[in-house]
Order: sequence, then structure tokens, then C-alpha cells
Amino acid sequence: MRAVRVHEYGEPPTLDDVPDAGIEDPLDVLVRVDAAGVCRTDLHIIEGQWAEKSGVELPYIIGHENAGTVVEVGSAVSTVAPGDTVILHPLVTCGLCRACREGDDVHCTNSRFPGIDCDGGMAELLRTSVRSVVTLDDGLAPAEVAALADAGLTAYHAVRKAAPLLYPGSQVVMIGAGGLGHIGLQVLAALTPAEITVVDRSAEVLERASELGAHHVVRSDGTQVEQVLDNTKGLGAQVVLDFVGESGTEADGVRMTRDAGSYFVIGYGGRVDVPTIDFVSREINVIGNLVGSYNDLAELMTLTAHGKVRLATKDYPFEQAITALDDLDAGRIPGGRAILSR
Repeated sequence: MRAVRVHEYGEPPTLDDVPDAGIEDPLDVLVRVDAAGVCRTDLHIIEGQWAEKSGVELPYIIGHENAGTVVEVGSAVSTVAPGDTVILHPLVTCGLCRACREGDDVHCTNSRFPGIDCDGGMAELLRTSVRSVVTLDDGLAPAEVAALADAGLTAYHAVRKAAPLLYPGSQVVMIGAGGLGHIGLQVLAALTPAEITVVDRSAEVLERASELGAHHVVRSDGTQVEQVLDNTKGLGAQVVLDFVGESGTEADGVRMTRDAGSYFVIGYGGRVDVPTIDFVSREINVIGNLVGSYNDLAELMTLTAHGKVRLATKDYPFEQAITALDDLDAGRIPGGRAILSR
């Protein structure tokens, strides 16, 4: 089968011929990958940012946003069958550890993360576990939802955590409404009654944010913090969701957060540098967010099936995977997600 593999950090991946994936365990599900999302994390992997944390051996196949069609199942699988269209939770989890038994499978102590610490889904076939498979509604196609498997799931997870803090009349600020943030914005509008302000440097992204439900948009032009503070009577927002997490948004996000409020870090690459006295005197919370749980993904698919969440995508044939990665890196996919499809 054809697959996109990283051979050396800091060098472009290549499209290689590799042996087909196959069933190895009774709970395995073999999926033909009809659509794979191209994520900024893939760029970070290629750069080497994940090398130490993942411990993966090179070369290996990247790709952790996957949807497709079941082609074969293990002997113990009874909930899906060949021909079913599915989206895959990015983690392969054990179901037996304490975290899994509590429904917090994101923190499974025995998990694998295809595309991060083992071979992923930028390939013709991907072997996963039945525990990772969510069957798609008849109205949803793999290419329409593939990027929701990680980007959408991460955005949903963060908003779902923030939702109890957001009551009618409360303020929430979103920093970044591009490929990840435009999903979070729709989830915010669907799940909370809060007044939503979106901050972004792109006029095109801000225009789309208004169409998707933002009550206010602020251009990131050096005055964004002052504009947000003016809009919130000098207090800041109860919740700030930072979908960028680098290049200065970390400091902006903390300044935009109201006393006793919460700053959610979703994008990454920078550093949060806050004097400890500010944590104490302002009583602010800084909350990290990883990918969501299996249940989060199932809930997100329900919202999507009901038309509450729509992805802005740019489609590429699988053979143009390297071009898609280059376009993402160069900023040629503003406000949307790149999808490799067959």
C-alpha cells in the first residue's frame, strides 16, 4: 500500500510503498482510509517537536485524523462490519485501566496513538481497535468529517470543559478561528449561551467567524487586548480559549482573562509565563487541553449530523499529500482544514 512516511526529522516526508496493514488481534478493525486530515501537529512531528515525547522509531507513517470504510474485523468484533463507514478516535485504548473504566480514555495508561507513536492513517489501510470506531450517520461522508477526529475532537473537548463556566451574559474570547478554531466556535455556539468574541489576524477568518456565530470580531493588530478589555468593561472574559498558543497569544490570553477566570490552552508551541503572584492575586486558572474522549467524538458526530458543525475544507488527492503539507505550512489554507481523499 502507499503511505506518507517521515524518514528524518526536519526533512519532508515521502510517499512510499509499504506492506499492507492487517488484522492481528481479535478486537482489531481494518479500515480503508477514505479521508485523512492534514494537521499542524503533522508539521510539528516533521520538525521533530514530538520526537522525544513519542519515542517513535523512524521511518513511520503519519496521520491521526482518519475516516473510512471497514474492510475486515477481528474474530471478537460484533459492533461493526465490513462496509460500514466510520470515523476513528485517534487513540487505541485498553478499556481496562482506571482511566478507561472512568470514561477518561484520553488518559489510558496503555494507549497507542497512531500517527504519533506508531504508524498512522496517511495510508491506504489502517489497523485500529473496535474501541476506537464510531459509525457514521448515513448522511455523513468520511471526507466531510475526517478532520473532526482530532482537530474537531480537541476543540469539542476544550469547549465541553469550558461550558459549565459560561452562563447567559458571560463573555468568552476565542484566539484563532482557523482550521481548529472555526470548529470550536461552532461548538461554542451550539453548547453555550455566552457572548463570543473572536480574535484573529486574518480579515477573511474574522468574516467567516461572524457568519458562524461570533458576536464580536477583533483584528489582531497590536491593539487586540485593549479592544477586548474595552468590550468587556475592562474586566476581561470569564473564559479565554487560545487555539494558537504561540507567537504572543499566550500573554494576550492571560491579559484578556477576567479575575477568577480561566485561560484554556489548546494550540501549542509557545510558553505561558505568569508570575505566581498573579495566579494568587487574580485567582486565575490555566487549563491544558488534549484530544477528547471516545464519548466526546460520538457527541461531536451527533452535532455534525444535526448540522450544528460544518468543516471548511480544501481537498487533495492522496498522491498530493506532500503538497497539502507544504500548503498548510505556508499558510495557504486559511480558516480551514486540508483533507487527503480517495
